[in-house]
Amino acid sequence: MPGIAPEVISHKLSISPVYKPVRQKRRSYDAERYEAMRTEVDKLQTIGFIREATYPVWLANSVMVRKATGGWRMCQDYTDLNEACPKDSFPLPRIDQLVDPPDSEHTAFITDKGLYCYNVMPFDLKNVGATYQRLVNKIFAGYIGNIMEVYVDDMLVKSRTAEEHLHNLSIMFGILKDYRMRLNPKKCAFGVSSGKFLRFMISQRGIEANSKKIKAIIDMERPKMTKNIQSLTGRVAALTHFISKATDKCVPFFKALKGGKQHIIWTAECDKAFQDLKNYFVPRPAEKGQAIADFISELTPSTAQSTPEAGTETGLPDELAECFDTSTPVWGLHVDGSANQQGCGAGLVLTTPDGLKIEYALRFDF
Repeated sequence: MPGIAPEVISHKLSISPVYKPVRQKRRSYDAERYEAMRTEVDKLQTIGFIREATYPVWLANSVMVRKATGGWRMCQDYTDLNEACPKDSFPLPRIDQLVDPPDSEHTAFITDKGLYCYNVMPFDLKNVGATYQRLVNKIFAGYIGNIMEVYVDDMLVKSRTAEEHLHNLSIMFGILKDYRMRLNPKKCAFGVSSGKFLRFMISQRGIEANSKKIKAIIDMERPKMTKNIQSLTGRVAALTHFISKATDKCVPFFKALKGGKQHIIWTAECDKAFQDLKNYFVPRPAEKGQAIADFISELTPSTAQSTPEAGTETGLPDELAECFDTSTPVWGLHVDGSANQQGCGAGLVLTTPDGLKIEYALRFDF
């Protein structure tokens, strides 16, 4: 059977004796969900991931969840079982490892074909993330943070060149083969220069914000209920790495929640903060070049005297100065920019034809 060998790692259920076993009553579903449930049960039973359960003391319902692709995903409602298990504080993730045999019967669930339980670790159980993280930390030791990043059910192999990428992929596939792990080809992408990893966009430029999350804030209507404000602050939290002083921008929204769960106190300050937040993400038109051109035009003298040293005064080499019409006043422009957690901006230094230097600073509010 595919999956991690028990001697490598197994998931154990630490059920507190304080809690009594719970057998959930069977829920009814429509014909489409039942058909999808039967198909999933047949597939899991064929590959050995589940088996029939007899006399289980814990029993959960199966829940069919619609996938983004249109199909169905079968999950189990282990709410009662999870409540009886203490939390393992080891950091996150998930996949298919074996469940400790004595605990297998506790994962029993109901279908219209009968009762089944898992031979492998289902992701619905509490603490499976901690078990998985222990696994990946062990098998990918020496590669995580170097040529790989692994988190939850996402795995990223990173390289600087195509040749190096093939070598790094071979290392990853070698480890997966050694530990009998499998990947879903429908969820894999190879040889891409950028892509989504967790909630961020990763490319050779670095980490960028997810454009869909930005659009969700821009298109959002003014909050009218508590859950709307909670949704807004949640969306801001997802982009907090890309918003300068994100918490400060949300202070008016937190104040609005003081009205209680049923009512919110939406003030003019909230309105301004909401609009400012939207404007923060709205792309600015490319107007800096035109602004500089207008600025130069306004300050250029209407009558200019050409001098033999005009080419020299601009700082251009003699051979390059010969290519310019020295009868026309020549301006010099130096531009530099910088950014930090407090914001970003640019500085301009204009040198007029007669050598006067004009300095100007810009602060970008995005």
